[in-house]
Amino acid sequence: MNFAEFFGNFPALTITGLEQGAIYALVALGYTLVYGVLRLINFAHSEVFMVGTFTALWTWEALGYNQNTAAPAFGAMLVAVLVGLGAAMAASALTAVTVEVVAYRPLRKRNAPPLAFLITAIGASFVIAEAFGVGTHRAPFGMPVMIPSETLFTVFGAAVTNIQLLVLGVTLVMMAALDQFVNRSRLGRGIRAVAQDADTAALMGVNKNRVIMLVFVLGGLMAGVAALLWSVRYGYTKFNVGFLIGLKAFSAAVLGGIGNLRGALLGGLLLGIAENYAAGLFGGDWKDFTGFVLLVVLLMFRPTGLLGESLGRARA
Repeated sequence: MNFAEFFGNFPALTITGLEQGAIYALVALGYTLVYGVLRLINFAHSEVFMVGTFTALWTWEALGYNQNTAAPAFGAMLVAVLVGLGAAMAASALTAVTVEVVAYRPLRKRNAPPLAFLITAIGASFVIAEAFGVGTHRAPFGMPVMIPSETLFTVFGAAVTNIQLLVLGVTLVMMAALDQFVNRSRLGRGIRAVAQDADTAALMGVNKNRVIMLVFVLGGLMAGVAALLWSVRYGYTKFNVGFLIGLKAFSAAVLGGIGNLRGALLGGLLLGIAENYAAGLFGGDWKDFTGFVLLVVLLMFRPTGLLGESLGRARA
């Protein structure tokens, strides 16, 4: 253990952990939404995120940016990022809806057992990942970093960059918007009604299939935002980029209390911080190990997660 290095870099490790955890949290929202309504772990959601990363980078390439392109001026950069964001959100949402319609809806119509949904989710995940693997020849696809990293200010000696603020700010805004939508809007009441009691909600006139599709769309939109932030932060992707991110996002959802939107945010941020603290103490090789150990230990003492309240009972 390197305590001197850990305490010396404590503020920087915390800021970087919050940045990474914010991406986990956005992806975790998709797991939480689907589980809250269907009691289904949508393991294909990691590939929904992956599709968004490719779409963002391909969009920038179509706009004329490549490895040899200099950083664009602010106006052009803003337009490129917004266009990439819209494309990534649309592609991820479309992928999520396609998975629901093609893979899950036929099983619901046949009243398939939960195990069939789980196997189908894993199968859909592999199908999407391998399709992109074949299409890209399993090679990573990279672009120049669209937003140059610049230090804006320091906190206890740790530099805070514009990209870190962008990631955290966008995550908090999207989380607040989704939370208000679910808890305040008419469509959100429908989601909570189906999550609480689908049969009773149907008797009261709620269209269950429409609500389920809406849940997948919302989860896909959040994954698309996370994909854009990943692309801005790292500037590359590959066909299996969603695998580890998806596992960690699922862990974040369980850590915070799967089925709880605010729990997904809390779980993602805590997981990101814990991983970075472990990397500072033990080295980078222990980063992934520590995150999953934290999940196991927490569930031993609190099986419902930190905020183990179901989506159907959530209140603003």
